[in-house]
Amino acid sequence: MSHTGEPRPMSAVPGATLNGSAEIPGDKSVSHRSLIFGAMAVGETKVTGLLEGADVLDTAKAMRALGAEVIRHGQGEWSIHGVGVGGFSEPADVIDCGNSGTGVRLLMGTVATHDFATTFTGDASLRSRPMGRVTDPLALFGAVAHGRSGGRLPLTLVGATNPAPVRYKVPVPSAQVKSAVLLAGLNAPGDTIVEEIEATRDHTERMLRGFGAQVETDGLVITLKGQPELKPQVIAVPRDPSSAAFPVCAALICEGSDVLVPGIGLNPTRAGLYTTLREMGADLTFENAREEGGEPVADLRARFGPMKGIEVPPERAASMIDEYPILSVVAALAEGVTVMHGVKELRVKESDRIDAMARGLEACGVRVEETEDSFTVHGMGGKVPGGATVGTRLDHRIAMSFFCLGMATQKPVRIDDATVVETSFPNFLPLMEKLGASFRRHND
Repeated sequence: MSHTGEPRPMSAVPGATLNGSAEIPGDKSVSHRSLIFGAMAVGETKVTGLLEGADVLDTAKAMRALGAEVIRHGQGEWSIHGVGVGGFSEPADVIDCGNSGTGVRLLMGTVATHDFATTFTGDASLRSRPMGRVTDPLALFGAVAHGRSGGRLPLTLVGATNPAPVRYKVPVPSAQVKSAVLLAGLNAPGDTIVEEIEATRDHTERMLRGFGAQVETDGLVITLKGQPELKPQVIAVPRDPSSAAFPVCAALICEGSDVLVPGIGLNPTRAGLYTTLREMGADLTFENAREEGGEPVADLRARFGPMKGIEVPPERAASMIDEYPILSVVAALAEGVTVMHGVKELRVKESDRIDAMARGLEACGVRVEETEDSFTVHGMGGKVPGGATVGTRLDHRIAMSFFCLGMATQKPVRIDDATVVETSFPNFLPLMEKLGASFRRHND
């Protein structure tokens, strides 16, 4: 069952030809951080283009619960009246983060150096995900976590009474862990230092600098000077490259398609999918390159054409970790074998995404192989049988990936619950229908 209510099964109808312009919602990562940093600034931060999916709306509710004034003025237009670094107050109720791993982990970092207790919960998917990778470094500041076995939600985090800055080497490539530590360091005196083992998305560092914090990056070492006064900002949220991946990839695999996706954020720590697609021979071009709000942006044009399997190197994983499910769909329709290395992080996302995609692709007639840290798809040259029902496992990216697959299979692909796409891409289905996709709704 979806966390948003009763499940709604739907099928993607094969034979789609997609044409037109796809207006993608705002970037989820930037939207979360806009709300959090706005709430920690002194004064009014104004945001346009905010993603209004369930995940981000849950973060907005959390900021209100912690004492900030968060106001929606119109579609994507919000203002946040912040309380300053260290100014949050103890929430009166449990903070429910729904399906959002990003939201809960950033929020844990935010409250870890405040002298009060905060209890977090989420939907069934989020309650199954490990939080130790975040609560362990937060303990170094003096925060204490009380949760279920394995550090799972519901979990109460008791913030540090006298927080001390830390130096922490992140054991796995994770922007969420890095960001949680930096957020905790904002309310600790002195320098908090984070060492990465490889570069991950850097929206937190970019936005902290924009709000006036002193953040220095030297290779893989990030140093934050604690207890700054953050200054309110005007933020235009770029369009989400992870959401853009779905109409882009659908256009690449649906015969005769030509789709323009304007204004997509192309932060180099997020653009690994597009590098990979071009290596596969995709007809993908970048037009009108520019910079908006400190982030590189361009219009993407994707056209149908033949593609070939490749080996995706492990060092690229951090820059496209959310895009492997839809990449595996493209790989299934390409010629030859695609091997994705260094992807074990996919096993602890909203679902075990390697297992979810492997089982769904197998049900649709695609041969796959997997290890703990790799995923191999044997392409079928555009002739995937389909005809299966696949489980979303409460995971929005699994659902959208199989919707895209079903547009290009020989028989329809049925998705057990369409409602889960609302967590990150509320208008996904109508947007794809406007481009030319067809979906069949079911009553059972």
